Amino acid sequence: MMNRRDFFRGVSAAIVIQACGKIVSAATRQHFDSKTVFRFAIGSDWHYGQPDTKYDLFYQELQTAFHAYESSHPCEFFVLNGDVIHNNPALLSPAAALLKKIHPRVFVTRGNHDMVTPEAWEQAWGFPLNHDVVVKDQVILLGDTADITGKYLCPDMDWFTRKLDQYKHAPNIFIFLHITPVKWTKHAVDCPEFQALIQQYPNVRAVFNGHDHDEDSVKMLNDKIPFLFDGHIGGSWGTGYRGFRVIELKEDGSILSFIMNPYNKQGERSFGKAIAAAK
Repeated sequence: MMNRRDFFRGVSAAIVIQACGKIVSAATRQHFDSKTVFRFAIGSDWHYGQPDTKYDLFYQELQTAFHAYESSHPCEFFVLNGDVIHNNPALLSPAAALLKKIHPRVFVTRGNHDMVTPEAWEQAWGFPLNHDVVVKDQVILLGDTADITGKYLCPDMDWFTRKLDQYKHAPNIFIFLHITPVKWTKHAVDCPEFQALIQQYPNVRAVFNGHDHDEDSVKMLNDKIPFLFDGHIGGSWGTGYRGFRVIELKEDGSILSFIMNPYNKQGERSFGKAIAAAK
């Protein structure tokens, strides 16, 4: 089992999203040590059942690593941001049973390889494909970006329009989508209406994407909203490691993000983000 020192050696791509003003330096020890008031973790792309992959081992490695981290850094929830399974609908039930052991509160989004009906999805997880939840005043929006055939979709504009208006006074909104709705990567889709929509709400703090196994970067939408990628926890391709991203909301309203990576520590960078709930 990894100890605390081992994990911090593995912190990857540490970034700070400030509540106001500009960031002029990378994340420092002060950022890591400042008081955290809300913390959660994200992984994606398990591909449970994919032939010629060690999907059971991948889960065991994730569970061991995450539990070691969380023993000293409690998280409010864990998100598996799409591609829980690999194509076969019969895999969803056993995969869900395993994943629910990683944390008492698990959220998921449907990916293009999660080829199940909306009814099967809700039966497995207890919530629908488009799902909103409030945890300690923080708003979590989980959106569907694929259909039962694996076709890539833009987020549901009607649903997101309603929910963003419903939560316009919330302190922070975090959005989870399996497929990136900005054509930055080979496997993304271009969704200009969604891009315009989320920029109308200053309390949208970040969008999290899976799908692109080889991406663990942060990309900015018009210098306003960070889109954060987390590589992969399984599958047959991607970054040279399997890890998960951590988000920490600090007492001053800033956000620290990093990837837990047991193999190396990547470069740090920082950026600013104004935040104010709509009136």
